[in-house]
Amino acid sequence: MPSDAAPKNASPQNAAEPPLVFLDVETTGTRTTRDRIIELAALKVQNERIIDRWEQPFDPGMRIPDAVTRLTGIDNAMLEGAACLDEVASPLASWLEGCTLVAHNVRFDYAFLRNAFKRAGLRFNATRLICTLRLSRRLAPHAREHNLPAVLQRHAIRPGTAHRAADDAAALWALWQQWRADHAAADWQALLEAERQRQSRPAQLDDDALDNLPATPGVYLFYGHNRLPLYVGKSVNLRQRVLGHFQSDHQNDREMRLARQVQHLEWEETAGDLGAQLREAQLVKTLMPILNRQLRKQRRLTAWQWPPGAARPELVQPDRLDNLADTLATAPLYGLFRSPRDARAALADIVDRHRLCPRLMGLESGRGRCFASQLGKCLGACCGKESAEAHARRARDALLPLQLDTWPWSGRIAIKERHAKSRHSAWHAVRHWCYLGSAESHEEAAELDAEAPAFDMDSYRILSRFLRDPERHGLTVVELDAPPADWTAP
Repeated sequence: MPSDAAPKNASPQNAAEPPLVFLDVETTGTRTTRDRIIELAALKVQNERIIDRWEQPFDPGMRIPDAVTRLTGIDNAMLEGAACLDEVASPLASWLEGCTLVAHNVRFDYAFLRNAFKRAGLRFNATRLICTLRLSRRLAPHAREHNLPAVLQRHAIRPGTAHRAADDAAALWALWQQWRADHAAADWQALLEAERQRQSRPAQLDDDALDNLPATPGVYLFYGHNRLPLYVGKSVNLRQRVLGHFQSDHQNDREMRLARQVQHLEWEETAGDLGAQLREAQLVKTLMPILNRQLRKQRRLTAWQWPPGAARPELVQPDRLDNLADTLATAPLYGLFRSPRDARAALADIVDRHRLCPRLMGLESGRGRCFASQLGKCLGACCGKESAEAHARRARDALLPLQLDTWPWSGRIAIKERHAKSRHSAWHAVRHWCYLGSAESHEEAAELDAEAPAFDMDSYRILSRFLRDPERHGLTVVELDAPPADWTAP
C-alpha cells in the first residue's frame, strides 16, 4: 500500500518532469492476458528522492503453480486474506497516473498492469516507459547477460531476495542511481530520450535491425537464443508489419512471448505479395518456427474425390500428391484437408447448407428416411422425394467451390512479378502447382527444376488464388516448357 506521507527529506516535486516509478510485479505465469499479479512493489521517485511507495500482495483468484512458488517463494498460504487487485485498482491507477514506469523488461510488467486494470473496468495507458534491460544492453553492449541478477552483479550492487517485488524494485532504483552517477547529465538525458522513442521495442533486439527495415514486400524471420527460429512472417510492408508485432503485445500472449524471446531479426525483400507468400510457406516448412501454427509441413493430406459412376464422394489420402496432374485427370479432387475429420466437417457443412442427404453422401449409415429429412433439412432423396440423379447433380454443383484446379499448362511456367515502386522484379518457377523457386531473370528461372517436387497444399492455394486472374495482380505468365513457335508434331 502507499505510505501515509512522503519521506521528510523528499524534495518538492518538479511539475515539468513526471515522477519515476520503479516497478516490479510477480505473477502466476507469463501469459499476460490469463495469468495474474500476486505481488506488486513500486517506488515513486522525484528529483532523485523516493517520495512514495506501494507494496502489496494480491490474491490472484487461482492456484499458484509449483514452479512459481519455487521461483519466488510465494505460496497459496501466504496470500490467504490478501486483497484482490480489483479492490485497489482505482487508487492504484490514480497513483500511477502521469508517471514514467521503469522496470526490467518494462512491457511485461506494463502488460500485466493494463490487463489487470481492464478486468477491473478501468482503462490505463502509460505514455512513458523506460526499460532497464534495454538500457543495460545500450550501456554494456558486449556483456553476455542482461538479466537483473547479472546486471546487479556487474555493478557490485548487493541484491535482496530474488524474484520478490519489493527487493527487485529497490534493486532497480539502486542500479539507476549507479548509472546516473556514472554519466554526465546531458549524456544521460540523451540516452533516456532515445529509449522513450523506442519504448515499444523488444528489450533483447538490437535497434539497428529495426531501424534498417525497408517499407517493401518480403518475409521476416525472428530468432531467439542460439538462433532458435521463433516466427516467420510476410508482408507487403516489412517495416510496418514487424513493428506492429510489438504494439499489441499486452493484448496477445503470443506477441508478448515473441517480444520477450526475440534476439535476432532477418528479412528478405521480394518483388511483391506472391513472392512473399510463397517464400513464407517455404521457410515455415523448412525451419519449423515454434510460434508458427499455420503453413507447417503436412505429411498426409486428405481430399474428397468423386470417381465417374460412383454414388457419392470418397475420401482419399495419398501419401504424396506429387502426381496431382494424373490424379486430377482421373477424377476431380474437392478440397485439401489436414485430417479426415476436417474433410468430413467440411462436407457436413455443405450437406447442411444445400439440404443434401447425409445418408446418400456417406455421412451416416442406415436405410430409409434420414433424420435430416424428418427435420426438413433434406429434400428427400433417401425416401424417393428427389431422384438420385437430381441429388447427385446438386451435390456435385455444391462441391464445385472446393474443386482443385487442373494444371492448364503443358509443363513448367515462370510467373513474372514486379514491384511498382522499387522496380524490383522476380520470376517464380512452378510445375504442376509445385513451387520450384524464384530467380531474378527468365533465363535463371528456366534452370530451376526438381526431379520430384513435393506438392504443398499451402503453395497450391497461394498459386491458384493468384493465377485465377494474373493480370489483376500485375503478373505475367510464361510457359518454360512450351515448344518453339515453328515446331510441328512428327
